[in-house]
Amino acid sequence: MACHQPYAGDIIHLNVGGKRFSTSKQTLNLIPDTFFTALLSGRISSLRDENGAIFIDRDPEIFSIILNYLRTREIDLHGTNLRTLRHEAEYYNIAPLVKRLILCEELTQSTCGDVLFYGYLPPPCISVQETTPTSHYVETTAVHSVRPGSSIRIPDGQNNGSTPSSSGTNGDSNGESSQNGNNQWHGSQIPPNQIISPVYNRPQGHSRNSSMELRLGMSATYSRSSQDLRGLASRGHSRAASLDLRHVRNSSADLNKLFRNDIGLVFGNPGSSWADPLRVQIIKAHHNWIVVGYAHFIVSYRLKDSSGWQQIFISPHIEQCIERIAINAKMGSGDNSKMVAISYGSQVRLWGISDSGEKTNIGIFNLHVRVEYLFFIGSQLVALSPSGKLGVWHAMTQHWQTQDVMPIASFDTAGSILLLGCNNGCIYYIDMQKFPLRMKDNDLLVTELYRDPNNDPVTAISVYLTPKTTSERGREDLCGNWIEIAYGTTSGSVRVIVQHPETVGHGPQLFQTFTVHQSPVTKVTLSEKYLVSVCCEYNHVRSWRVTRFRGMLSTQPGSTPEASFKIVSLEAVEPSISHATSNDCGPFGEQDDEQVFVQKVVPDADQLFVRLASNGKRVCVIKAVDGSTVSAFCVHECEGSSRMGSRPRRFIFTGHSNGSIQMWDLTTALDLSYKTDLADKTNGGPSPEELLQMLDQCDLSNSLCSTPCMSPLPSVAAAARLKSSNVAFLNQQQDADRASSSS
Repeated sequence: MACHQPYAGDIIHLNVGGKRFSTSKQTLNLIPDTFFTALLSGRISSLRDENGAIFIDRDPEIFSIILNYLRTREIDLHGTNLRTLRHEAEYYNIAPLVKRLILCEELTQSTCGDVLFYGYLPPPCISVQETTPTSHYVETTAVHSVRPGSSIRIPDGQNNGSTPSSSGTNGDSNGESSQNGNNQWHGSQIPPNQIISPVYNRPQGHSRNSSMELRLGMSATYSRSSQDLRGLASRGHSRAASLDLRHVRNSSADLNKLFRNDIGLVFGNPGSSWADPLRVQIIKAHHNWIVVGYAHFIVSYRLKDSSGWQQIFISPHIEQCIERIAINAKMGSGDNSKMVAISYGSQVRLWGISDSGEKTNIGIFNLHVRVEYLFFIGSQLVALSPSGKLGVWHAMTQHWQTQDVMPIASFDTAGSILLLGCNNGCIYYIDMQKFPLRMKDNDLLVTELYRDPNNDPVTAISVYLTPKTTSERGREDLCGNWIEIAYGTTSGSVRVIVQHPETVGHGPQLFQTFTVHQSPVTKVTLSEKYLVSVCCEYNHVRSWRVTRFRGMLSTQPGSTPEASFKIVSLEAVEPSISHATSNDCGPFGEQDDEQVFVQKVVPDADQLFVRLASNGKRVCVIKAVDGSTVSAFCVHECEGSSRMGSRPRRFIFTGHSNGSIQMWDLTTALDLSYKTDLADKTNGGPSPEELLQMLDQCDLSNSLCSTPCMSPLPSVAAAARLKSSNVAFLNQQQDADRASSSS
């Protein structure tokens, strides 16, 4: 026994998750600065089982792979989840193995994106405060809330919404020079690895967390502890960010939340007093123009055939946080051929933009209540509030008019017609083409079109104008369009009403009713081939295939059920005001084309699931090329170029937490999906594995689990906290999965 005593201490017995392992001390100490060297040296405490073996509460199957790597420096990846193995290797701090696994993961990932990635727009320079001339005054236009002909003199640019009397102002007609950018990227071209920091103006390497330098630089303006922040920013990042053993995939979002909380404490209003100045809040598009909204400024880009996307206009700094954006890129020729509007609170601000980027301040208008919807109908700018307030600005008369209507629950547009679904169960319409010619006592002519049989509030509405049909003799069979309207109510009913152009005076007739939803309907879309409705029960979708005869709805054989699925999108406890607008799931697309849903599962996701609106099948998954959080997105079809054979292309524009814009080719994605068999895909949303991976980025502290997790999670303090109803839903789904598996 004495001759074996020197070797007894070299054999280490381990109990990993209940499974025993035996190895040598030399094997565990082969790689320095690991979990095992700290354990054997006594730097960290250890537990022992009844047999004296060191107990490690980890997965024994994965541990056996790691132990074999320590023995042979070889690794067998057959039947092993690469992400799980990397997570365990990071836990044991085996740096050589982690580097190899990261390299394996990056073999299929690239900052140049996949075949759907179309282009990249870098973060813009932060806009500066607009200088206000001290001697320039403007006069207000007549509005419904003040006496016609009266005027209020206020300094131009100083209407910040604090005085309710400033109902509307006209800007100077001379215009001011905008801050034009020269960032041009087109095709699938990634810009050079050089961005401009708004504070430091120094070159920086493009990394997975490239927004950290930008955000740290900007935070020096808002935080009193700027010296510490500058110290952090000066360190920079290595382009080989994958060699960092920390979890940095979504650290830009984590950093944003930490800053918001810390700076909120400084200014006395934690959690809501500071908005990330570089985080994309909203994206809107019209024709070949897009407008990107940040917290305090907007940037406009235009698509050209030869030079691709080019920055045209950047607004001055806005003190209030921008909540809504609208753009009209077809205002005709002239100095103000484009119109861009923003809203914050009850204020609406409007600019005219020329093709060269010169801007003209049209005016600042007041709806007197918070603007919930902002959009153009032709040359008219429309602002709506659910409380029943309606504001309209007309380009020809330069007139801003407000009017009180019934409380609004939904709306839709068709041509020059605005349809309003109201809480009293009525559908009203306003013909904007005849505004302001048809005005009565300075009021818009609001006409009641239809009343729900049960007087249920109309919470969703969609109008479809059938194309004019032509007979064999070349004459039009109809003297106008057949109007079809689908709407949903708070009781969950979905109704379809139709109106023949020859029976306009008699009002629409009820065509069909569906009562499949048990919760209020939030969305409804009537297209050429399908009727799609969504209720508020975690975006439960029902779809029907409609039958048409000569372009009109037909009862033979009538509508047939197509699909039932959910577009689950979990919400944060404290989402931004613009979150609902910038993260709307859809459906998107023209009524005579294939429509899609865009599913963002968790608040800080870096990927989107694109699914067919008709059946929920997956079209593609869009994943940020730099790993940053997708904070806003927009689906839009850009016009084809003047070149022969060019056709319009549909894009998905994603705005990110680091301020960048990434573009994705939806037309190509749909073409590829048609070539593949979608019948085998039973669920177009995230798989259980994908869902669990995304939920790792969220704080599920509201869960009903009786045994809280004791393992440290570095990002849990900054992760997005989900609403308690969302967590209850996840627990319910988990219990249902367990019940089905046990049976």
